[in-house]
Amino acid sequence: MVEQISPEAHEEYQRIHATEDFAELKSSYLRFVVPLTIAFMAWYLLYVVMSNWATGFMDTKVVGNINVALIFGLLQFVTTFGIAIWYARFAAARMDPIADRLRDQYETEIER
Repeated sequence: MVEQISPEAHEEYQRIHATEDFAELKSSYLRFVVPLTIAFMAWYLLYVVMSNWATGFMDTKVVGNINVALIFGLLQFVTTFGIAIWYARFAAARMDPIADRLRDQYETEIER
């Protein structure tokens, strides 16, 4: 079931949406997410391309039966978790304080 939003709540959301804090929150998010998404996708596509067209290189043994392809594959997981940790720290430091302030403003106005 979809909860109906009161006209007052909608107006308050529109007011907050137009603030500099909201613009900064959105901008901060995009400045972090867009470049890292592009970089991660390029890194992933490099792995796929190398696996398909540089099989000799990817088959190169590094230690025992561990080859370059396995290392690349495992680094995909490391990169994913690294970006997630980095984003969590970034959000906690730069985005959460702004979001908390905006949410408090919204809740204060709606309670009136």
